[in-house]
Amino acid sequence: MKIFVLGDDGDTSRKHSYVDDTEAALLNDRTNVIPMTSISTDTSIQEHSKKQKNTTVVNVLTTTNKSNQIRTEGREQWSEKLDFLLSIIGFAVDLANIWRFPYLCYKNGGGAFLIPYVLSVILGGMPLFYLELLLGQYYRQGAITCWKKICPLLAGIGWAVTIIAFYTDFYYNVVISWGLYYLFASFKRMLPWSGCNNPWNTKDCSTVNTRRDFMDNCTSYLNSTINSTGELLESNFIYENCSQQLTQLRIVSPAQEYFHLQVYRLKPERNLSLSNLGSINWENLACLGIIYIICYFSMWKGVKTSGKVVWFTALFPYFVLTILMVRGLFLNGSMKGIEYYIRPDLSKLNDAGVWVDAASQTFFSLGPGFGVLMAFASYNDFHHNVYRDAMITVAVNSITSFASGFVIFMFLGYMSEISGREIKDVAEQGSTLVFIVYPEAIATMPWAPLWAIFFFLMLLTLGLDSSFGGSEAIITALSDVFPVLRRHRELFVGVLFTFYFIIGIPSCTDAGVYFVELLQNYAAFYSIIIAVLFEAIAVSWLYGINRISEDVKEMLGSKPGKFWIITWCLIAPLFLGGIVLSGLIQHVAPNYGKLTDPYYHQYPDWSHLVGWMFALSSVIFIPVVAIYQLLMERGSLSTRFRLAITPWKEREKHVNPDIVISTNFIETHNTSDETN
Repeated sequence: MKIFVLGDDGDTSRKHSYVDDTEAALLNDRTNVIPMTSISTDTSIQEHSKKQKNTTVVNVLTTTNKSNQIRTEGREQWSEKLDFLLSIIGFAVDLANIWRFPYLCYKNGGGAFLIPYVLSVILGGMPLFYLELLLGQYYRQGAITCWKKICPLLAGIGWAVTIIAFYTDFYYNVVISWGLYYLFASFKRMLPWSGCNNPWNTKDCSTVNTRRDFMDNCTSYLNSTINSTGELLESNFIYENCSQQLTQLRIVSPAQEYFHLQVYRLKPERNLSLSNLGSINWENLACLGIIYIICYFSMWKGVKTSGKVVWFTALFPYFVLTILMVRGLFLNGSMKGIEYYIRPDLSKLNDAGVWVDAASQTFFSLGPGFGVLMAFASYNDFHHNVYRDAMITVAVNSITSFASGFVIFMFLGYMSEISGREIKDVAEQGSTLVFIVYPEAIATMPWAPLWAIFFFLMLLTLGLDSSFGGSEAIITALSDVFPVLRRHRELFVGVLFTFYFIIGIPSCTDAGVYFVELLQNYAAFYSIIIAVLFEAIAVSWLYGINRISEDVKEMLGSKPGKFWIITWCLIAPLFLGGIVLSGLIQHVAPNYGKLTDPYYHQYPDWSHLVGWMFALSSVIFIPVVAIYQLLMERGSLSTRFRLAITPWKEREKHVNPDIVISTNFIETHNTSDETN
């Protein structure tokens, strides 16, 4: 009998039935023929009985127990090929494309920043992105079981990336809920962050017109003083002097007070902190609950439902970006903003920090390592052209980042024009940009509520499809380890999102933003890069470039070229190692806001310790599982190591040489006249 087997580890009963025989066969170099207990393939069922050859072609997950009772369990697939493409585009293009890339481009030499950015995309981000899609499609498994099959020694990678995705969802969905909060607030004739006459405003509140008057009066006074004394001073000196005076006055914009005193309740006299978060803000909590309800009904039925939702969430942001770009062209100061954004400063390329920023932006924008790409690709047809989709997604992601910069800096140029301040004094990144600076600029425009609705709908959709990806990575990974979860997916997804909601309650308290920012700084940055560094090493140096090349040929018809081999083996590990080292060298304990901000908050020392423990709690699975795997193997240390890095396919084949393993189909040849 000859059996062609797909590498699906979905049924756990198989593991205990022959693991000892596997070890013995590998150690003693002999063949033990044992009953086969798990056969897996693609989703559709094709059975053809041929009496002459007695051949059965099976295309379904089949599990045979000791009593020869057979049960089948299929793997879901995307309804359309475009569902998969839009899903990975939606995951890759997220809030970071809007709130981080434009600022980094401006900060690091404008158009000159594109040189290190494009090189980072080509040599680091793109190869890692493509590699993870290949692994997911070939093994048709989530991160945990996939890495166990690729390299048992480093099976902890799968657990690590799943836990990192789990942690990321703790705060990412809270940020999305802010967008929903602002969206609801936009359905008013007057935007609540446009003026200083609201119940939450303080005496320090100052509209953009008031700040403009202060700057005009200050510069006029200094000019008149200079003229009377006969001194000659540069206009830049006068501006900097007035700008510093404005900063020292700690004047607060209506948008700042709206976020800190209405969305949250950070009144200085309350002395709120991480150890005293205050009471629950029920409006925030309701918005977070709505986000999880949207996520649940988008994902409860699997990729067939989420794949349809992304047709809106992945495409709508481009519609809004186009509208905002056209509107921005007609704003005063927009051309000045564009000039600041793209004006090249080649001298910046001598700064190592510029290259580190480019590498980290590339990595976190494309998002390899969270297990999302592996999960999405596992629902593809085995021969799907994943190479084409990877190249399209990388290109779309980079173009979106660059194009969004034009939109952002058009509005920053406009903000500079109406406030009388330089762009460098209004340009920000992160949540400050999209929830304070940009809303304030929108509030000064005609038809402000309409533009606000468009903008926050865009943020909502950008965040949601990335959230879908992170959740699907967790759901797929755990469902492949525990198949019962897949059979009760609706209940599992409901329990998962209920747990997320409970964890999110501290983020919806009066000082919950402190909790969110702490998670953002520690939950994923170092841990995900370390995990992906081990991924690159595991595939290129332990699994081996020859094996991965044969896998690619089996799927796509040809082996990967030298470019992919070089980047996977050498450049990608160096790329990731460089990001980790530079990040650790330049690490500064994070705090909330800038020192000059009215709402600046210094985190206590214990919170940084907790943050590092949080970061290490995921990657610790890599060495722990490696040690466990070595202890479970037999023989000398070198033999144990050799066994622990032996891929699943070779372990199967060594135990039973009659098994020919293929991830495409199963063909069973029987010597009897009966067809099994």
